[in-house]
Amino acid sequence: MIIIGITGGVGCGKSAVLRYLEANYKARILLADDVANLLKEPGMPCYEPVIECLGTQIVKEDGAIDKLKMAQAIFSDMGKLAAVNAIIHPAVRTYVEQEIAREKEAQVYDFFFLEAALLIEEHYDEIVDELWYVYANETVRRERLKVSRGYSDEKITSIMEKQLSEQLFREACSYVLDNSGSFEETKKQINEKMGVYLCKRQI
Repeated sequence: MIIIGITGGVGCGKSAVLRYLEANYKARILLADDVANLLKEPGMPCYEPVIECLGTQIVKEDGAIDKLKMAQAIFSDMGKLAAVNAIIHPAVRTYVEQEIAREKEAQVYDFFFLEAALLIEEHYDEIVDELWYVYANETVRRERLKVSRGYSDEKITSIMEKQLSEQLFREACSYVLDNSGSFEETKKQINEKMGVYLCKRQI
């Protein structure tokens, strides 16, 4: 099983790429954000530590953590943000490593794709075989975010400024998938790259 990390800036189209991979290849897809949300559910490893860090006011009537209240508590206090990250990020990594080990043993999939916004910053290159950078030029990304999420130019700029530069993404990743044009062109690139992997497996 080949383990591939996928990253890229907001609006680059990672979700579309992952949907295509899942539909057309024997690929397990795991999103780090989904793992983080799972681990904050009642009874899961991060639930009580996060509440202890931020207070019971972030808990809804049904016992679940209120994502909006949690976000408000974190982003008004950089110390709490760091503390919550110190709880969640290691737990996510442990979960990812366990899932990779489980899938390797099960031998069901040819590929394991991990998508994470902080793939590079959190050093996931240590546990994947290759890093992919899904690239799209800024004009395309801005238009996608306005249409799909209704974001303003100011909000898009604010998000982009907090993410890695294109240069850093390119330096850290061994493969760049250009998703600036039509998705038909993107699919051609994906199929060529996946074909190389599959050919190597058969040799």
